[in-house]
Amino acid sequence: MTVTAPDTDVVLRVSGLEAGYERPGRHGFGRSRVPVVAGIDLTVRAGRTLGIVGESGCGKSTLARAIVGLRPPFAGTIEFAGSDLAAAPPRRRRRLSRDLQMVFQDPYTSLNPRMTVAAVIAEGWSVHPGIVPRDRRDAEVARLLDLVGLRPEHGSRHLHELSGGQCQRVAIARALALRPRLIVCDEAVSALDVSVRAQILNLLADLQSKLGVAYLFISHDLDVVRHISHDVAVMYLGTVVEYGTAADVFGDPQHPYTRALLSAAPSVHDRPGSAADDIVLTGEVPSPAAPPSGCRFRTRCYMASDVCAAEVPALTVRDGLPQSVACHFADSSGSTAPPPGR
Repeated sequence: MTVTAPDTDVVLRVSGLEAGYERPGRHGFGRSRVPVVAGIDLTVRAGRTLGIVGESGCGKSTLARAIVGLRPPFAGTIEFAGSDLAAAPPRRRRRLSRDLQMVFQDPYTSLNPRMTVAAVIAEGWSVHPGIVPRDRRDAEVARLLDLVGLRPEHGSRHLHELSGGQCQRVAIARALALRPRLIVCDEAVSALDVSVRAQILNLLADLQSKLGVAYLFISHDLDVVRHISHDVAVMYLGTVVEYGTAADVFGDPQHPYTRALLSAAPSVHDRPGSAADDIVLTGEVPSPAAPPSGCRFRTRCYMASDVCAAEVPALTVRDGLPQSVACHFADSSGSTAPPPGR
């Protein structure tokens, strides 16, 4: 079960999504699939930001690439603009791409360094020429540059003449050039200095207020996700373990993994007073090729019991809790004590 919204308010709905990579079979014969994300359910609402947070390797970027079509999913549906992107033919997918854009972590590798900034921003109009008439494209490039906090003269420069923050502003302008309904931001500020990071986050929030665009914002930085997100999904080893509003997830975390993340992250914010303040996870993250039985977090969980190995906990809203939690021991008491018998 996930946090849902009225259909008229939904921009993106992901259901049962599995995606990953293929590897050679035994003795080099055939290929086998390794699902990095398994059974993901998410909903992004119009004009809101859904933050995806988790450790490196949990499948955040694989999820993002599957949603935008850079990695074909193994199973599940990706409903966007009335179509299932996972099953859409290439021509339909290309038409839908104008409404679904992506901003990557490193603009230097995701944008063409041989193009001028103006050409980079206008590149999408060659694929979708109906968005801006040819005689108005120079003016539209200037408008987009101003919208993201750059000057008109930046349009004649190349990426190597700009700072990292300026290049990321160009990447955002390029995404906005197609007037999308949803932008997927994959670690879009993690490579930037702290002060520049704050500027880009404020820019994204300002653009959302002005344009009503929705974001799927992926980051390993809890404070960044807390700052920009309306809703939050916490991922561990390819699954969502906690899902709700940012206020609920950060203000009263229920899953042991969420509590551990918050206890480990340096923050200027006060954390909920509990035993979670001293949580230290032990052991290694299991391989997605051979995940543990039952709850995938149980091999590192301080609350694990026999039921955790036998049964997969469903992502559901527990009694008295506003958010969805995939844990057998989540309840409204917020207790982090191990269950009886530990």
